[in-house]
This record gives sequence, structure tokens and C-alpha cells, in this order.
Amino acid sequence: MKKIKLAVIFGGQSSEYPVSLHSTASVLRQIDTKKYEILKVGISQDGKWYTYYGDIDALEHDQWLCADMCKETVLSCSQAYKGFLELEADGTYHHIAVDCILPILHGKNGEDGTIQGLFELSGISYVGCGHMSSAICMDKEMTHIVAEHAGIPCAPYICVYKRDAADLKKVYEDAKAKLGLPIFIKPANAGSSFGISKVDGFEEFAKGMSEAFYHDGKGKVILETTIEGFEIGCAVMGNDVLTIGSVDEIEITNDFFDYEGKYEMVNSHIYCPARIDEELFQKAQKMAADVYRALNCQGMTRVDMFVTPQHTIVFNELNTIPGFTSTSRYPSMMKEIGIEFSDLIDRLIALALEK
Repeated sequence: MKKIKLAVIFGGQSSEYPVSLHSTASVLRQIDTKKYEILKVGISQDGKWYTYYGDIDALEHDQWLCADMCKETVLSCSQAYKGFLELEADGTYHHIAVDCILPILHGKNGEDGTIQGLFELSGISYVGCGHMSSAICMDKEMTHIVAEHAGIPCAPYICVYKRDAADLKKVYEDAKAKLGLPIFIKPANAGSSFGISKVDGFEEFAKGMSEAFYHDGKGKVILETTIEGFEIGCAVMGNDVLTIGSVDEIEITNDFFDYEGKYEMVNSHIYCPARIDEELFQKAQKMAADVYRALNCQGMTRVDMFVTPQHTIVFNELNTIPGFTSTSRYPSMMKEIGIEFSDLIDRLIALALEK
């Protein structure tokens, strides 16, 4: 059987760069090399692209960017040269053809539609959501607008632009009147809980707004009512036909599921399947599918929700390129329904090639 030429892209100009390296290492260790001819493509934190010929351990520990293991490369956006152009020191280049791209990039320029637009210009099939749905899902204001229009329950919110936040005291008083206390402050365009805070006073609010604007990069912050209860998630995969994964549950002792809780399991624990009754379980799966359809997703997403004390479910957010280590939430939820990690990778690549 002819191997599929697969480019795996990692790194990127994002605060979630380390997450990408760990996810990529896990995928490379699990992928069936009898089926795929792998081209590893790294994006440095200063935005340069390289083909990487070193080992997985060096990649995972951020020791990949060495002259003897890398060659500068660019993605060809001409459909006459589908693939990558590897640059030589003498100014020449050679073409490396690929059939499919697997981006394992998180946050800015990775799952916000930016790089997906490049892939579409190149004419190369790629794993995951398209550029439009990626952009909408990354932007928490746009996600709110589309989800609410589709009748999906969401937390009440206010969107604040930096240009309108000169009088922070007024912004705080308006938010307190509309949303109540405590208030969640979130960058509109960031992931992995960077820049998120939960506040119940003005001094905390001012500090939280500064932090959120810093991590957003586009001058936009979301303020949300605190939803009492606990967080659950559901993995979804598919294009026209959907595969709905299990539902997991997050138990935390901090105010919210922060970066350390997500990636180092500090003061947190994940239960898969979630410890909820069958009726709620099925409602969560249906909401996940409804959100996926409303936001025009393809390939894969993880849909995060809240279960309230009243046993209702409220949509929180959607991750178009979730963490992808063998113990990450998305693969774990798929494993719970019988899809092992290597099979999951095969299915996602097959979905990309059918688009």
C-alpha cells in the first residue's frame, strides 16, 4: 500500500507553544509509520518555518531548533507545487510534496483560522476545522453570537474593547450590574486558560483586565457571569457524519480550571466518563453535536460545558485543536467509546482527505 505523505506541523507563535510540542511528540510516537511518510515541520517562536529531521525527544523538550537537524522551509501556496519548498544555502530550493497536513498548533496563528487559510490556498487537505469556523470558535465573542443565535444556552456576557475601556471603573460597575459578582474575565482570543481570572472587587478587576488584554493581542476581552456548578466536556469528530465521544468531568479545588490544572493536574482531577446520570450524559452529547453543527465544524473539536446545580447544561467554549497527548481529554473521551489513539489519528486524517 502506498504511504500517505503527511506533514505534521508543530510549535508556533503562541503562549501554547509548549503544549504543541508535547502533543506532537505523543502523536509521532503513536502514528503508524507503515501507513504514513512523515514530514515534521516546526514553526519557531519568532515565526520561522523549518523541516525538522531530529528525534522526538529533542522535539518534546524544545531542543529541536538546531542547525544540524533543521532546514528552512516555506509552505507553497501555489497549487502547482502542493507541499513545502525547502530552502538551500545557495538560494535554491527543492519541492517536498505532501498529501495531507496535520496541524498540532494551539492558540494564536494555529487554531484561529490564520494557518487554515494558508492550507486552503495551497490546496492541500488538512486535519480539523476550516478557516471560518476556526476563526469563529477562537473568538469568544463570535462563539457567543453564533451559539446564542442557534438557541444554545450560554453564560450572560459583555464584550469590552480596549478602546472603550479608558474608564475601567465604569466598565466594572456596568458589568457588576448586568452580570453580578464574581465575574469571569477572559481574553477573547486565547486558550489554555491564559489571562483568565475570577474577580469580585474593582482592584482585582483592573488587574484581571490588564492581564486579559495582554494575552488577547487584539484588544478584546469577554466578561461572563459565573456559572455555578462544574465543568464537563465532550469530544466530537466528523464531517457529514458525526462520532460523539464520551463525556468527561473536571473536579477542581481552585476557582477555575487553570493552566497548571490542565497540564500538570495541580488541584484538579478528570473523570471519564463523567459522574452524571444517563439523561444528563445524553443531553451533554446532544449539545456538543448541536454546537459542532452550529459553528460549522469539521474534523474534530472538544466542546466544554457546565452542569449547574439545577441539572441544566450551559455551553462554555469549543476547542478546535485540543490537547493531543495520549492522556489528554479528547483522546481519552474517544478511547472510552473504543477508539484507540492510533486509530483516532487514522480517522482524523481520513476525514481530512475526504473533504
